[in-house]
Amino acid sequence: MAVPLMNPRAQYEGLEAELGSLVTDIINGSGTFILGPNVKAFETEAAEYLGVKHAIGVGNGTDALVIGLRALGIG
Repeated sequence: MAVPLMNPRAQYEGLEAELGSLVTDIINGSGTFILGPNVKAFETEAAEYLGVKHAIGVGNGTDALVIGLRALGIG
């Protein structure tokens, strides 16, 4: 019996309009994504949601784990 672990299309369908709009805004605007205003807005919203002073967006889960471990003095 096959058990589907993830359905990316189903996840994308609910966000398609919003994501398309964001990508268009980035391309037609400053063209800056990395360290741009959208990333800053994401970090601000994430910090507010989590109830912390600061949040940092990183490229992937491995980067997040490495930064977290280094902050704890591990590694």
